[in-house]
Amino acid sequence: MTIREQLEERERKDLSPFACQSVNSQGRQRPVEPCPVRTCFQRDVDRIVHCKAFRRLKRKTQVFLQPEGDHYRTRMTHTLEVARVARTIARGLGLNEDLTEAAALGHDLGHTPFGHAGERLLNEIMPGGFRHNEQSLRVVDKLENDGAGLNLTYEVRRGILCHSGGQMAETLEGRAVRIADKIAYLSADIDDALRGGIIYPLDIPACVAQELGDTHSERINSLVMDIIHTSQGKNDILQSPEKKKAMGQLSEFMFESVYLNPRAKGEEGKAQEMIRRLFDYYMDHRDKLPPEFQEILLTEGPQRAVCDYIAGMTDAYAVETYEDLFIPKSWTVK
Repeated sequence: MTIREQLEERERKDLSPFACQSVNSQGRQRPVEPCPVRTCFQRDVDRIVHCKAFRRLKRKTQVFLQPEGDHYRTRMTHTLEVARVARTIARGLGLNEDLTEAAALGHDLGHTPFGHAGERLLNEIMPGGFRHNEQSLRVVDKLENDGAGLNLTYEVRRGILCHSGGQMAETLEGRAVRIADKIAYLSADIDDALRGGIIYPLDIPACVAQELGDTHSERINSLVMDIIHTSQGKNDILQSPEKKKAMGQLSEFMFESVYLNPRAKGEEGKAQEMIRRLFDYYMDHRDKLPPEFQEILLTEGPQRAVCDYIAGMTDAYAVETYEDLFIPKSWTVK
């Protein structure tokens, strides 16, 4: 037996009957020879981690635009935190950790520069709207590898697409990623907001603190352990009514106190105007799009090509490009 076959046999013995086994994957859009060492889902983890879009996450906003300090989350650190939370849930329920990790690592590959501010602006501009979960799937299906995509398995692709929005993943692993994303960003955003002086510990509703705990680690542990306990032996990812209510109250508090706080979000209008002007510029100067987007321009139209290019930018690259195009440079006479 190859190492991969040994791992697949171990999955058959050890995983929950509700887990998605590697041998039962619905496969890839283009068939490939099986790896002798890695299962199909382990292979997908590697394909995502080694792609360019994943590396760009380190310079994309999570919540706060260009904060001064080394300890604020970026889209990369958020992604890693989601992967860890999701794997803990998967391990506790006997699910496939490799499938869970792959979907978690890929879930935000399509996120725009400047976080949800950039997403809202592109959603306003693009016919049919723009949603980062759909763009993440587009990244792995089409934009990576010079248009060839990463050719991921069906289950990982569904986990990426269904981490937000109206659709639910068929696998419990994909559903674990969906709830892990919410747990990770709520807990982390509180931590960052406290660090930035946007909120203070006593601002957090007492009913939430009583149910979930007072610290970052207590909140994550409380929510994760509840999911594992409530979902044990069931073909779904579930929360107890108490924890679900507290999580909803926490989300309401964060929207009122942080996500819509002018102090935390005061620069978002500038970021959106920057993206709007970049979009208009490339619509008027389509020849300035990089070569890899020229084929998209011809086959899917200029708006799609410009959107793909801008959505893939990091915060820093978007600012640098804007400055090059619109900010006059100083000059000297020699």
